[in-house]
Amino acid sequence: MSPLLLCAALLLGACSPQFNWREVRSADASYSVLLPAKPSTFARQIDLDGIRVTMSMTAAKVDDTVFAVGSATLPDAAKAQAALTAMKAALVKNIKGTVKAEKASAAASAQRLSGSVDVEAVGRTRDGRAEILYGHFVNRGDKIYQVIVMGPEKTVSRENADTFITSFKQN
Repeated sequence: MSPLLLCAALLLGACSPQFNWREVRSADASYSVLLPAKPSTFARQIDLDGIRVTMSMTAAKVDDTVFAVGSATLPDAAKAQAALTAMKAALVKNIKGTVKAEKASAAASAQRLSGSVDVEAVGRTRDGRAEILYGHFVNRGDKIYQVIVMGPEKTVSRENADTFITSFKQN
């Protein structure tokens, strides 16, 4: 598990095991999302294959499943695709996983470039449990986002993952 997700998991360990969906709006990253429990928010410096950014993470945990949105501002919008690729690769690597499905899209307007990558990956935890990752990685100009659900493959509900990921809206 990545240090960022490990921190989220530790901070959220006392959350209720019930799904109690609530809309959360980011104060600094212009997005809203539905989270299944009361979230925690923190920020830290990360390195995305040579691109140093401060990532803010808002996350909630239900049982052993983490629902998280990470956001950062890049020093150079031209590096957005590389940053998305690095985020995706790091998360898949953290579960010693392989990508089962991946879909990318891109768009351009007069003001900014945007793109997204959706991924489903499976892997194993350190203790050998099967783990699944659903990820939605988005860039809009110099802003990047990771919207992920990660947990035990047998208990992560595709419906709950879809509810969370499709609720993510950039404002």
